[in-house]
Amino acid sequence: MHCVAQLSAPWREPAEVLSAFAGEPWAVGLVSGGARWSYLARDPEATLILRAVDARDPFDALAVLLGPAAPAAEDGPPFQGGVVGLAAYELADRVESLGLPRQDAWPDLAAARYLAILAFDHQARMVVAVGRGSDLQQAEARANAALAWLDAAPVAPRQEVLAGPLQPSDPDAYEAAVAQVVDRIRAGEIFQANIARAWTGALAPGAQPFDLFARLLAQSAAPFAAYLRLPGLALVSNSPERFLKVREGQVETQPIKGTRPRGGDPAADAALAAELLASDKDRAENLMIVDLMRNDLARVCAAGSVRVPSLWALESFANVHHLVSTVTGRLAEGQGALDLLRAAFPPGSITGAPKVQAMKVIAALETPRGPYCGSLFWAGFDGALDSSVLIRTAACTETAGGWAVEARAGAGIVEASEPVAERLETEAKIAALVRALTQEPCP
Repeated sequence: MHCVAQLSAPWREPAEVLSAFAGEPWAVGLVSGGARWSYLARDPEATLILRAVDARDPFDALAVLLGPAAPAAEDGPPFQGGVVGLAAYELADRVESLGLPRQDAWPDLAAARYLAILAFDHQARMVVAVGRGSDLQQAEARANAALAWLDAAPVAPRQEVLAGPLQPSDPDAYEAAVAQVVDRIRAGEIFQANIARAWTGALAPGAQPFDLFARLLAQSAAPFAAYLRLPGLALVSNSPERFLKVREGQVETQPIKGTRPRGGDPAADAALAAELLASDKDRAENLMIVDLMRNDLARVCAAGSVRVPSLWALESFANVHHLVSTVTGRLAEGQGALDLLRAAFPPGSITGAPKVQAMKVIAALETPRGPYCGSLFWAGFDGALDSSVLIRTAACTETAGGWAVEARAGAGIVEASEPVAERLETEAKIAALVRALTQEPCP
């Protein structure tokens, strides 16, 4: 698909456009809160679903789905068509054989190739329709088809409560799990493990997963907010965390470790932020994962190119403050974005260190995660890639009576962790998602 065509249109809100086809299988929205570009896609040319029983190598299958490399238009958005995919946490079992159990509903990998997309330029306040084709005529036809998506009548977001009270997993059991991990750290088995707990419930009659996505965008849009509709499944994510980015061979990852809730007034908020910045425990937790990600990147990056240009930066979101570090590198000759994805999956910030042993600890203490702590990614025909860590994410499963919902939140456990404090951290992290589900929207 060497030819690229681009057509522009006046600004529209991405969620408004997506609402018209959000119920279609393989409809996808990558809607950034704060960055320049958002993307919508539908009607893929080809799809790929790999479950545990499928023996194919997932990264080889992704490479086949993506197809031959093709250049991007120099004046276009970073993503100009290619593959959008969901890598569930248990895809890790294809990287390191651990015998991880799976959720019944969710595949290890679900991906699709899109030859037409809409790119939303928040900076220039315009929409760009991008089409790919074997010749310019075919590319222009696909760009025009994407442009026509803007003509569909939008669906107004639901204003009622989206779900009844969510059922959290047993807090005492979670605190006991944290205490067990601390004991295993003190025994020298691991240095850190990210342990999560679940909240489950059901959408109200008539409510749809897209309603949750639209509400999260309105209330607390995150940098990697995303919506993906699959047959009988839907993913709604409001993730603040980048996993891997590749642009012209340059690599970046931005692990998050260290959290405090937002304060009720400016003084309390500033005090909590200062407390996080000064916390030896949180800085150590973050540094362990930075070292892990440096090692993961070094597997496919040129020798000596891996750097840490930013360590322990404070970033503030609707409900929490986080410590965010940045690790960069340059892909070695012969290595590409999918090689990087294989080398670094699953994200170190949601496993622990050492990664493999931490994953074994997690598997003994949690039920299968499914999409939670996996990654939603796009891979361009030109070799570019961007991806999120699927935290602050709801996994929605269609049932005979409507939609079941599961969301999880975790905490990085280190030797200095206190079980009650870690449980409270999970509750701060899940708060925006719970509020969006169980409360009426603010007028």
